[in-house]
Amino acid sequence: MPRDRAWLHYGISPDVFATPRKTVYKCLVTQGYDKSNFVLRRTHGAGFGLYAARTFAEGEPVIEYTGRHIPTREADKLKTRYLFEIDRHWTIDGSARSNTARYINHSCDPNCEALLEDGRVMLYALREIRAGEELTFDYGEEYFDEFIRPKGCACAHCGDRP
Repeated sequence: MPRDRAWLHYGISPDVFATPRKTVYKCLVTQGYDKSNFVLRRTHGAGFGLYAARTFAEGEPVIEYTGRHIPTREADKLKTRYLFEIDRHWTIDGSARSNTARYINHSCDPNCEALLEDGRVMLYALREIRAGEELTFDYGEEYFDEFIRPKGCACAHCGDRP
């Protein structure tokens, strides 16, 4: 199979080639999730997005948001935006590309929700998600106010509304 077609076989769209292929492939398989569940593609205005390659039923676990657990005090000093606060003491630094869930974008009308389970962040389908739909969740008020509102929300629900 030609190299580019092999990447399509693994669920990676050709417009992802700006990211090193080995890195993208690694992030899709290192978390123990079936790589055929997701497709990573460029999105309008948000860089990359993670898309469902199969249907997820309402309430079904979709993916885990992974990364190093770091003290929240340390997280507050970092420049990365891939931080997920677990509580006032601990935060997950999800900036590593091995965290496939980092590619899930914000939406004001999300199809996934993040739930804490024993210090882990699991994303579940809020409703049936059909193959081809972009996976989204609400990043929360603090993140929205600091990073999204100043530039305008570009989610499908809002468009580019400030």
